[in-house]
Amino acid sequence: MPFVNIRITRDSATPSQKKALISGVTDLLVGVLGKNPATTVVIIDEVDTDNWGIGGETVTERRKRP
Repeated sequence: MPFVNIRITRDSATPSQKKALISGVTDLLVGVLGKNPATTVVIIDEVDTDNWGIGGETVTERRKRP
């Protein structure tokens, strides 16, 4: 049973985009590894931009820059 965990910032994807991610990852595992889609688990964790850091600063701070 494959398990895929995708982490994105909370405001970065619409419900339809998340649906496409889940479907696309499932299809990829079926096509590449021959996995059963009925037992393939995909979870999307949404992280607040204050809790995601890159290069020593939060994503919130980075997005405020021009």
